[in-house]
Amino acid sequence: MTATEMYRGLLRMAHEALAGTMAGLTPEQATWDPPGTAFSIAANYVHVVGSEDMAIQRLVRGREPLATTSWAGRTGVSEMPPLGPGADLKTWSRHSEVDLAALQRYGQAVYAATDEYLATLSPDVLAQPLDLSAFGLGERSVVFVLTIVLLNAALHCGEISCLKGLQGLRGYPI
Repeated sequence: MTATEMYRGLLRMAHEALAGTMAGLTPEQATWDPPGTAFSIAANYVHVVGSEDMAIQRLVRGREPLATTSWAGRTGVSEMPPLGPGADLKTWSRHSEVDLAALQRYGQAVYAATDEYLATLSPDVLAQPLDLSAFGLGERSVVFVLTIVLLNAALHCGEISCLKGLQGLRGYPI
Protein backbone atom coordinates (compact mmCIF):
# COMPACT_ATOMS: atom_id res chain seq x y z
CA MET A 1 0.00 0.00 0.00
CA THR A 2 1.31 3.41 -0.96
CA ALA A 3 1.04 6.48 1.21
CA THR A 4 -1.51 8.01 -1.17
CA GLU A 5 -3.64 4.84 -0.96
CA MET A 6 -3.42 5.03 2.82
CA TYR A 7 -4.56 8.67 2.87
CA ARG A 8 -7.41 7.86 0.49
CA GLY A 9 -8.57 5.12 2.85
CA LEU A 10 -8.21 7.22 5.98
CA LEU A 11 -10.04 10.17 4.47
CA ARG A 12 -12.80 7.87 3.20
CA MET A 13 -13.23 6.54 6.76
CA ALA A 14 -13.27 10.07 8.21
CA HIS A 15 -15.82 11.20 5.62
CA GLU A 16 -18.04 8.19 6.29
CA ALA A 17 -17.89 8.77 10.06
CA LEU A 18 -18.75 12.42 9.59
CA ALA A 19 -21.61 11.65 7.19
CA GLY A 20 -22.96 9.05 9.59
CA THR A 21 -22.74 11.47 12.51
CA MET A 22 -24.56 14.13 10.48
CA ALA A 23 -27.28 11.72 9.30
CA GLY A 24 -30.81 12.32 10.49
CA LEU A 25 -30.28 15.84 11.78
CA THR A 26 -33.03 18.37 11.30
CA PRO A 27 -32.09 21.90 10.24
CA GLU A 28 -33.09 23.10 13.72
CA GLN A 29 -30.78 20.61 15.42
CA ALA A 30 -27.92 21.42 13.04
CA THR A 31 -28.21 25.18 13.60
CA TRP A 32 -28.86 25.05 17.36
CA ASP A 33 -26.64 27.66 19.03
CA PRO A 34 -24.99 26.00 22.03
CA PRO A 35 -24.14 27.99 25.13
CA GLY A 36 -20.64 29.28 25.71
CA THR A 37 -18.10 29.54 22.94
CA ALA A 38 -18.99 26.35 21.04
CA PHE A 39 -20.61 26.83 17.67
CA SER A 40 -23.39 24.95 15.89
CA ILE A 41 -23.20 21.56 14.25
CA ALA A 42 -23.74 23.21 10.86
CA ALA A 43 -20.85 25.61 11.51
CA ASN A 44 -18.59 22.69 12.46
CA TYR A 45 -19.60 20.77 9.36
CA VAL A 46 -19.19 23.65 6.92
CA HIS A 47 -15.81 24.40 8.51
CA VAL A 48 -14.66 20.82 7.82
CA VAL A 49 -15.98 20.74 4.27
CA GLY A 50 -14.90 24.28 3.37
CA SER A 51 -11.44 23.76 4.86
CA GLU A 52 -10.95 20.56 2.89
CA ASP A 53 -12.12 22.25 -0.30
CA MET A 54 -9.71 25.13 0.28
CA ALA A 55 -6.79 22.94 1.41
CA ILE A 56 -6.94 20.42 -1.41
CA GLN A 57 -8.06 22.60 -4.28
CA ARG A 58 -6.25 25.86 -3.55
CA LEU A 59 -3.26 24.99 -1.36
CA VAL A 60 -2.30 21.63 -2.85
CA ARG A 61 -3.61 21.82 -6.42
CA GLY A 62 -3.34 25.58 -6.97
CA ARG A 63 -6.94 25.79 -8.21
CA GLU A 64 -9.97 27.68 -7.04
CA PRO A 65 -12.12 25.74 -4.55
CA LEU A 66 -15.39 24.14 -5.59
CA ALA A 67 -17.22 26.69 -3.43
CA THR A 68 -16.16 29.47 -5.81
CA THR A 69 -16.37 27.51 -9.07
CA SER A 70 -18.63 24.56 -9.88
CA TRP A 71 -20.48 24.82 -6.52
CA ALA A 72 -20.69 28.62 -6.30
CA GLY A 73 -24.10 29.57 -4.93
CA ARG A 74 -24.95 25.93 -4.16
CA THR A 75 -22.92 25.20 -1.02
CA GLY A 76 -25.93 25.43 1.27
CA VAL A 77 -24.67 28.44 3.21
CA SER A 78 -25.47 32.09 2.62
CA GLU A 79 -21.75 32.85 2.95
CA MET A 80 -18.71 30.69 3.47
CA PRO A 81 -17.26 30.83 6.98
CA PRO A 82 -13.99 32.55 7.79
CA LEU A 83 -10.98 30.23 7.68
CA GLY A 84 -7.61 30.33 9.33
CA PRO A 85 -6.20 31.43 12.66
CA GLY A 86 -8.54 33.64 14.65
CA ALA A 87 -11.59 32.80 12.53
CA ASP A 88 -14.78 33.61 14.47
CA LEU A 89 -17.10 30.74 13.62
CA LYS A 90 -19.41 31.55 16.53
CA THR A 91 -20.36 34.92 15.06
CA TRP A 92 -20.58 33.43 11.56
CA SER A 93 -22.85 30.62 12.78
CA ARG A 94 -25.26 33.09 14.38
CA HIS A 95 -25.95 35.07 11.21
CA SER A 96 -25.33 32.67 8.31
CA GLU A 97 -28.29 30.88 6.75
CA VAL A 98 -27.82 27.14 6.21
CA ASP A 99 -29.61 24.71 3.91
CA LEU A 100 -28.47 21.46 5.51
CA ALA A 101 -29.35 19.16 2.60
CA ALA A 102 -27.52 21.38 0.10
CA LEU A 103 -24.55 21.67 2.47
CA GLN A 104 -24.33 17.89 2.70
CA ARG A 105 -24.42 17.58 -1.12
CA TYR A 106 -21.57 20.11 -1.31
CA GLY A 107 -19.70 18.02 1.27
CA GLN A 108 -20.08 14.89 -0.85
CA ALA A 109 -18.77 16.81 -3.88
CA VAL A 110 -15.74 18.01 -1.92
CA TYR A 111 -15.03 14.47 -0.69
CA ALA A 112 -15.32 13.11 -4.25
CA ALA A 113 -12.99 15.80 -5.61
CA THR A 114 -10.43 15.03 -2.90
CA ASP A 115 -10.56 11.30 -3.60
CA GLU A 116 -10.41 11.84 -7.37
CA TYR A 117 -7.30 13.96 -6.95
CA LEU A 118 -5.61 11.56 -4.54
CA ALA A 119 -6.27 8.68 -6.96
CA THR A 120 -4.01 10.41 -9.49
CA LEU A 121 -1.34 11.50 -7.03
CA SER A 122 2.06 9.85 -7.20
CA PRO A 123 3.71 9.18 -3.83
CA ASP A 124 6.60 11.56 -4.61
CA VAL A 125 4.16 14.51 -4.70
CA LEU A 126 3.45 14.01 -0.98
CA ALA A 127 6.87 15.39 -0.10
CA GLN A 128 6.55 18.49 -2.29
CA PRO A 129 6.86 21.72 -0.31
CA LEU A 130 4.00 24.19 0.03
CA ASP A 131 4.30 27.75 1.27
CA LEU A 132 1.90 27.98 4.21
CA SER A 133 3.47 31.08 5.73
CA ALA A 134 0.16 32.95 5.26
CA PHE A 135 -1.17 30.62 7.98
CA GLY A 136 1.89 31.01 10.18
CA LEU A 137 3.11 27.52 9.26
CA GLY A 138 6.08 28.29 7.02
CA GLU A 139 7.00 25.74 4.42
CA ARG A 140 5.29 22.36 4.82
CA SER A 141 4.71 19.32 2.64
CA VAL A 142 1.60 18.08 0.85
CA VAL A 143 1.43 15.21 3.35
CA PHE A 144 1.24 17.77 6.17
CA VAL A 145 -1.84 19.35 4.56
CA LEU A 146 -3.46 15.93 4.05
CA THR A 147 -2.83 15.13 7.71
CA ILE A 148 -4.41 18.41 8.82
CA VAL A 149 -7.48 17.73 6.61
CA LEU A 150 -7.81 14.27 8.12
CA LEU A 151 -7.40 15.47 11.71
CA ASN A 152 -9.80 18.36 11.17
CA ALA A 153 -12.53 15.99 9.96
CA ALA A 154 -11.98 13.58 12.86
CA LEU A 155 -11.82 16.24 15.57
CA HIS A 156 -14.91 18.10 14.39
CA CYS A 157 -16.79 14.82 14.01
CA GLY A 158 -16.27 14.39 17.76
CA GLU A 159 -17.43 17.93 18.42
CA ILE A 160 -20.56 17.35 16.31
CA SER A 161 -21.24 14.13 18.20
CA CYS A 162 -20.99 16.00 21.51
CA LEU A 163 -23.32 18.75 20.28
CA LYS A 164 -25.84 16.10 19.28
CA GLY A 165 -25.55 14.57 22.75
CA LEU A 166 -26.22 17.94 24.37
CA GLN A 167 -29.49 17.99 22.42
CA GLY A 168 -30.44 14.50 23.65
CA LEU A 169 -29.49 12.86 20.35
CA ARG A 170 -27.22 9.93 19.63
CA GLY A 171 -23.80 11.17 18.57
CA TYR A 172 -21.75 8.71 16.56
CA PRO A 173 -23.70 6.30 14.37
CA ILE A 174 -21.97 3.21 15.80
